[in-house]
Amino acid sequence: MRIFLALAALALAVPAQAQLIIAHRGASGERPEHTLAAYERAIDAGADFIEPDLVVTKDLVLVARHENELSDTTDVGSRDEFTDRRRNKEIDGRLVNGWFAEDFTLPELRTLRARERLPDLRRANARYDGLYQVPTLAEIIALVRAKEAERGHRIGLYPELKHPTFLLTQGIDSVDLLVTALGKKGLDTADAPVFIQSFEVAPLKRLDKLTDARLVQLVSAEGGPADEAAATYAEMLTATGLGEIAKYADAIGAELRLIAGTDGRPTGLVEQAHGAGLKVHAWTLRKENAFLPESLRTGNDPAVAGDYAAAWGVLAAAGVDGVFTDDPALAAPLRRSARP
Repeated sequence: MRIFLALAALALAVPAQAQLIIAHRGASGERPEHTLAAYERAIDAGADFIEPDLVVTKDLVLVARHENELSDTTDVGSRDEFTDRRRNKEIDGRLVNGWFAEDFTLPELRTLRARERLPDLRRANARYDGLYQVPTLAEIIALVRAKEAERGHRIGLYPELKHPTFLLTQGIDSVDLLVTALGKKGLDTADAPVFIQSFEVAPLKRLDKLTDARLVQLVSAEGGPADEAAATYAEMLTATGLGEIAKYADAIGAELRLIAGTDGRPTGLVEQAHGAGLKVHAWTLRKENAFLPESLRTGNDPAVAGDYAAAWGVLAAAGVDGVFTDDPALAAPLRRSARP
């Protein structure tokens, strides 16, 4: 523990490049995720980018939910009028039971209300249950434009396409929908404040041919992309694999444990990715004990905030270019310099 804390203190003291603050699903440590309230809270706290996970309605509207299954983040399970919409679906090799965005029209979806996904850990957030609708991508872009005018600087958009290959089997081309939506708003250029991310490979390769927006290959410490059964993320993070990613993407979005070990020491992935010409954005830094290594926890309550600053320092010392966080208000004072 002493070794880890000493390293964390050093990380906060040594110079390093500024990191982008990417508001993970908005300020989801303070408001129910993927609501306009969470996005606005994040922007006001100093986030450089807000991150909407995108799913699609039956009438082909892009909306923000963490998953296309709705019961974890809305009140759909308590709505008698939608009881008959519950069903089983196999998504990326996993059987899921629930209510799915692609089975609802936008007017139907708009009758639902958002709720906190982690009420046991984020009890204060649950006070906002029932107040907010599921936002569309168009509304999120409108909010960003309004906040840019208010704050006097650009605010980035960092959408993730959720299960694009699965949706394509359902007759829904979320890649085409996103490219069209961004193009209409002038957000499909190389200098636009936009990153598009996916855990899958083929959608990103398609996007590379369809848009000049920057692309991010998401990678996890386990498993592999759902659209390439023979591939693993471990193989993709070798020198050869990173070189292949660099042919179609501009960055990787890497799970925290791929960036630093439990002792806080860098794994070397950031240096390797930079050598391949890729930026590295780390996911996901959260303040609660439940999400922090044991050495950075405060007491035994998983809902209590641990040493967020030390965890940020470890990532900064590893040289990451950006950090996904549920708590941009905590991140803003910790970054190395003014807005990148």
